[in-house]
Amino acid sequence: MSTTTPAPAALQTEFSFELPIGYEDDEGRVHRSGAMRLARARDEIVPLRDPRVRDNEAYLTVLLLARTITHLGDVTSITPSVVENLFTPDLAFLQDLYRRINSEGHTTASVTCPSCHEEFAVDLAGGPPGES
Repeated sequence: MSTTTPAPAALQTEFSFELPIGYEDDEGRVHRSGAMRLARARDEIVPLRDPRVRDNEAYLTVLLLARTITHLGDVTSITPSVVENLFTPDLAFLQDLYRRINSEGHTTASVTCPSCHEEFAVDLAGGPPGES
């Protein structure tokens, strides 16, 4: 008798997102859609040697996001300068997304409707305006 082992689930290493406000580039174009990849140990170790992090621990967030955001709209070279120029709500959104995908492995959260008390999953990575 032979048993078949189920195929392993595909490893998801990149997560799409929509910024609440958007990154405005030097030409005035706004970029909201992007993707972030899972961090590797190296992504968290290398920035610790950066003098900007030694001077200001909060700068670690900037470097981590610059290393793990793969693109933001048409912007494919995400530098610390790009992250520094994000609006505060977008930075907070990306910090939470980084934490979720690197500690929980997904971007969904279980919620309960306060009216009907039904439970359902919500994707916290966001979507285009007007979509839920």
